Amino acid sequence: MDAKRVRRLHEGRLMKLAHVSGVGTGRDEHSGQDVIIVFVTRKVPRDRLLEEDVVPDELDGVPVRVLAIGEVSAREENL
Repeated sequence: MDAKRVRRLHEGRLMKLAHVSGVGTGRDEHSGQDVIIVFVTRKVPRDRLLEEDVVPDELDGVPVRVLAIGEVSAREENL
């Protein structure tokens, strides 16, 4: 299954995990392999998360990468 399809199948569940602010797809910078990217406000060691909030290493055979991006908020632009 391709990364985009797997992302669509699992995005709702991933968005409910602690610290997750977004889900996307991309390419692993080392292997060039398609991956699912889970954007989080901050990385937390696995042993400090509840089991149900751990981001899986892979979904349906597609590798998952976690990328910390900090807090995300909408901003009003002055036009």
